[in-house]
Amino acid sequence: MNLQEEILKSVELFRKGKVLLIPTDTIWGISCDATNAKAVQRIFKIKGREESKSMIILLDTVEKLEKYLKNVPPLAYDLLANSRSPLTIVYSGAKNLARNVIAKDGTIAIRIVSGEYCSEVLRLLDRPLVSTSANLAGQPTATLFEDINPAIIHQVDYVVEAFRDRVRSVKPSTIIKLDENGLFKVLRP
Repeated sequence: MNLQEEILKSVELFRKGKVLLIPTDTIWGISCDATNAKAVQRIFKIKGREESKSMIILLDTVEKLEKYLKNVPPLAYDLLANSRSPLTIVYSGAKNLARNVIAKDGTIAIRIVSGEYCSEVLRLLDRPLVSTSANLAGQPTATLFEDINPAIIHQVDYVVEAFRDRVRSVKPSTIIKLDENGLFKVLRP
């Protein structure tokens, strides 16, 4: 299956509420439509993760932030425009997302992706995706496809074939918490 076919198949499955194992622009992730509470619940179950722990939301463009946040602090645009590596920002005032993906304090972690697979899936789907590392709760993050626990592979609805053999030096995104007053704190360098 070529990359375009993978993208179209992924979009179709996400629209049906399925959970997929996908290559993000950083590491392999367990993903679903971030507006589908049932699919989000399945990810918590697959990972064995406490529901109080939040997950990252992926968007394809900065312009879509306003659709999922009550207020986008102006500093967010500067941080995103000037970041040299993948950057996840935790924002206050999440909206239009499945309730179980929003933290109890109303915050949501969002990353604007790069990379041909994720960007195109998000553009065609026109909804945000949940993305969480493809590991069981408490286990190390799998940076290569071959390091993913088989228990995860067997529980998702589909595993994207593209980029399974990709070997590159990657790390999860930097995470910054940004408050409405423009103050920020680095949560994960």
